[in-house]
Amino acid sequence: MATVSGFGPSALATPANALTVTRLLATPLFVALIVTQGATWVTVTVGVLVAGSDGVDGWLARRQGTTRSGAFLDPLADKAVIVSALVTLAYQHRLPWAPVVLIAFRELLMSGYRSWVGHRGISVPARSSAKVKTLVQDLAIATCLVPPLAPHRTLQLVAVWIACGLTLVTGLQYAWDARRAQQVVGSHRSG
Repeated sequence: MATVSGFGPSALATPANALTVTRLLATPLFVALIVTQGATWVTVTVGVLVAGSDGVDGWLARRQGTTRSGAFLDPLADKAVIVSALVTLAYQHRLPWAPVVLIAFRELLMSGYRSWVGHRGISVPARSSAKVKTLVQDLAIATCLVPPLAPHRTLQLVAVWIACGLTLVTGLQYAWDARRAQQVVGSHRSG
């Protein structure tokens, strides 16, 4: 696909990256609204804007050129928003800690892995299943914040456990990918 502005893979200052950094910087505002406002339409609106910017920065990156920095920053921003919101909701006793801790552990582990391989010049792009996982995590958070859904504890429990299951499955997919990549590298070195 041809790029509009021709940003190369090593570019840092791109519109997509600027939007991703804005999403990271907006995370404390979103968390503050969860704490101070709870399940209100204001909180939902900010949450939708923060989560929705993920699709916009992805679209920009595809049009203007994807970058290694964007491949690292975009999932990091997703994880910051989601883990912060989930931990806040668990702290408020709106969600159980077990799935939140499992999700957070997988997300932190994945960020560490991306950073580790990134220092070796390897980019780990998001899988389509991971994009679905992020959407389901967003929906689990929404069940606690959308005013008509907020009183429905069973819906929230089901949603967060489905999100947890998808999170763990995609983590295993990345682990499998990493193992296969190591085998390929090992076979090239021995050959």
